[in-house]
Amino acid sequence: QVPLVESGGGSVQAGGSLRLSCTASPFAYVNFCMGWFRQAPGKEREAVAGIDTELHTTYADSVKGRFTISRDNAKRTVYLQMNGLKPEDTAMYYCAADVGGPPNLCSGGYKDSSYGMDQWGRGTQVTISG
Repeated sequence: QVPLVESGGGSVQAGGSLRLSCTASPFAYVNFCMGWFRQAPGKEREAVAGIDTELHTTYADSVKGRFTISRDNAKRTVYLQMNGLKPEDTAMYYCAADVGGPPNLCSGGYKDSSYGMDQWGRGTQVTISG
């Protein structure tokens, strides 16, 4: 397993920015597909962004141009820079990794609601007002 811990959530006004971080445990090898997901109350979980081992990225249409995913394997950390936040971005944000290999969020071809990701953090709340 690869324990993942998210941080950086909070409450900001519309138009503001937040940077989420997802850090794996000190002994984890993190060269996997990793991604950010979110779930708002009463809605299904959706994929926000993914990044593979070659730094190829994928984004939901709703966040393209506003959010940026990046990773620093030396720090075992994946980031989600969120700019131009909107009230509809309000949700619990989760970090996930695929230890088992494709198909997954990065490769596509997944066939379940977990997007092929098999390790999940507990989430960090993002609330946008305005």
